[in-house]
Amino acid sequence: MTVLAGNATTARALLPYTPSELGGLPADWRAVVWNGRDPAPTAGALRSVEFFVVPYTHTASAVPVLSRLPALRVVQSQSAGVEDLLPHVPEGVTLCNARGLHDTSAAEHAVTLLLAVLRRIPELVRAQEARQWFPAFRPALADRTVMVLGYGAIGAAVEARLVPFECEVLRVARTARTAPHGPVHAMVELPSLLPRADAVVLTLPLTEGTRRLVDAGFLAGLRDGAVLVNVGRGAVVDTEALLPELRAGRLWAGLDVTDPEPLPPDHPLWTAPNTLISPHVAATTSAFRPRALALVRSQLARYAAGAPLANVVSAGRN
Repeated sequence: MTVLAGNATTARALLPYTPSELGGLPADWRAVVWNGRDPAPTAGALRSVEFFVVPYTHTASAVPVLSRLPALRVVQSQSAGVEDLLPHVPEGVTLCNARGLHDTSAAEHAVTLLLAVLRRIPELVRAQEARQWFPAFRPALADRTVMVLGYGAIGAAVEARLVPFECEVLRVARTARTAPHGPVHAMVELPSLLPRADAVVLTLPLTEGTRRLVDAGFLAGLRDGAVLVNVGRGAVVDTEALLPELRAGRLWAGLDVTDPEPLPPDHPLWTAPNTLISPHVAATTSAFRPRALALVRSQLARYAAGAPLANVVSAGRN
């Protein structure tokens, strides 16, 4: 923990970045810098903090700090999903998520998983390790129909990367609307849409409405050989319903998120056939830091100027 000197006598922000990394703070501001790994700052250092940027991937250590910020007015997450943070934000405090921050990295990873599963890249890796020449025809992404379920900012970024692969994209969100590249179907249409999909890319947040949305009925609606890719939240998929489909060889999966998570070493999903697992790393790329710094810099400037904040999930009354 470091307290940065400034023109003010007390710290107004608790940040995971130094002022120099951010290119400076608003005029007359001072900040406490905390990375989420070290012991939390003392209560005295936090008594005037109004703006708290939660260290990325350290929500669990940040939650206890919320109750030690009597002057808190804004909590800025660096994650798009805030279901683990929202219940702990004090009444009257505004919570903002990081919509847009992870679009590029998450979309890249989603397409990477989809291509890797379709082209059977894990098989090729195992064949290389065994020094086996393993030629065969494999599925292509071209001419396939890919459903993007959870068509928001990340979903649109996934579509932008799918289009050059000459595949059809089915856009699905909670409610129907028109997007720049075509219609977005409502989730109530899923029963009629699922049989059309050769692959489903999940970019959904976790809510009571999406928890275990991908259940046995959902999976049964997919055609044989379909690929399920999840870069949203693990609990959107009913793992116990997915396992029989994988074991039977009917479906394939590329999972960046799982339920439970982290996946225990003895969990059967590790050894399920037709499955490629990555350890929730879709957003942790070199693209994260410059975009995170830009977001924090912009939000601090907005707050200091009294302007509306971006990406407000729940608004405080202050």
